[in-house]
Amino acid sequence: MFKRMDFQEEAAQLINSDFRDLSLAANKLAQHAIKLGGIGFGASIFGLIAAIAAIYLLILDRTNWKTNILTSLLIPYIFFSLPSIIFNVFRGEIGKWIAFVAVVLRLFFPKHFPDWLELPGALILLMVVAPSLIASTFRDNIVGVVVCLIIACYLLQEHIRASGGFRNSFTRAHGISNSIGIIVLLVYPIWALVVILL
Repeated sequence: MFKRMDFQEEAAQLINSDFRDLSLAANKLAQHAIKLGGIGFGASIFGLIAAIAAIYLLILDRTNWKTNILTSLLIPYIFFSLPSIIFNVFRGEIGKWIAFVAVVLRLFFPKHFPDWLELPGALILLMVVAPSLIASTFRDNIVGVVVCLIIACYLLQEHIRASGGFRNSFTRAHGISNSIGIIVLLVYPIWALVVILL
C-alpha cells in the first residue's frame, strides 16, 4: 500500500515537473516569437518609410529642385523595399490596368504622355512583368536587401560628392532634404540585414 502511494506521489511530482518545463519552454517560445515578429514588423515599416522617401526623392527631382543624383536607381530601390501588401496590389489586376493605360498612352499619344510619368510608369511595368524569381524570391531575401543597400550607399556618396563635401550636403538649403531622404534610404536595408542575419 505504501509503495503504491509513493509511486503515485513520485509520478505526480514528475508530471508537475514536466508541466513546469513545458510552460517555461512555451513562455520562451512566445517571447522569442514576439521579439522576432516585432523586429520583422519593424523591417516592413522601415521598408514602407524608405519607399516613401524614395518616392519623395523622385518627386523632388522632377520639381524645380533639380538634384544631381541618378534617380532612375530609385525605381529598383522602390521595387525591392515596397512592403509585400502594397507590392502585391500593384502586381495584381490594378497594376496590370495601370501598366496597360501607360503603354497605350505612350504608344498612341506620345505627345500627351508627360515626361514625369516615365519613371513611375517604368516602376509599374517592372512590378507587373517581373518574373516570380525576382518578384517573390529575391525581393524577400538578402539579395533584395543588398541591392537596396548598394543603391542607398551609391546615392549618398554621389549626393555628398555633388554637394561639395559632407558638411555642404547638410548645410545647403536644397541639400538638407535630399540628405535626409537618402539617409532614410539607408535605414531600411541596414535594419533588414539585422533581421535576416539574426
